[in-house]
Amino acid sequence: MTNRIAVVTGATGGLGTSMCKALAAQGRTIVASHLPDEKSTADAVAWQQDMKNDGIDVAIYPLDVTNYENCEAFVARVEQEHGPVDILVNNAGITNDAPLKKMQAEQWNQVISVNLTSMFNMCKHVFEGMCERGFGRIVNISSLNGEKGQFGQSNYAATKAGIYGFTKSIALEGARKGVTANSVSPGYIDTPMVRKVPEKVLDNILAGIPVGRLGQPEDIARAVAFLTADDAGFMTGTNLSVNGGQFMS
Repeated sequence: MTNRIAVVTGATGGLGTSMCKALAAQGRTIVASHLPDEKSTADAVAWQQDMKNDGIDVAIYPLDVTNYENCEAFVARVEQEHGPVDILVNNAGITNDAPLKKMQAEQWNQVISVNLTSMFNMCKHVFEGMCERGFGRIVNISSLNGEKGQFGQSNYAATKAGIYGFTKSIALEGARKGVTANSVSPGYIDTPMVRKVPEKVLDNILAGIPVGRLGQPEDIARAVAFLTADDAGFMTGTNLSVNGGQFMS
């Protein structure tokens, strides 16, 4: 398989780590991003070493996905040090929950910037080059709650639903240029964040998942690897729901 440069944003969490491992198994050169603050930098160094201990060399750079100029500089650095970006996985995302009557404008704007505007910021700086070279794979990570909505997450659900419209639109723009764009919508995945949910709440979540278990990060990584494969050129503008049957659309 051709050695291609794959960028994964928000890479150091459970999902991002599995995505990087799956892409590395495909022979990709992995470039990851982390938040540009002191703690995140320290965590990124430890994460990079853990990946190296697993036999995976990953370059990782600071990136503020909400900042257009920072994303431009990040892509330029990747291209200078590694080569043109062939694969982009927009995985960076946050939550900042509250019912609408209590949600503040700052909460809304923060989640919109990190989860939705970031996709424009990153895709803008790689899309044209992908089209010129005749190959590109873009995967945007959405969510079960973008498909069905969720109490107290009007900001988060709006961003994750917005991903579908953005993805389908750029899929049309890149279709004849060899550039595909798709999304993946994870359900409840067995990550440290989900495991912090109170036991009674977690039991209710499990009761609503037909397969009877939480998903594993590898379940999402397999979907990403599938969509970014060299021979996945006929699949574009679609969404893969990986949620154990919890929501079927």
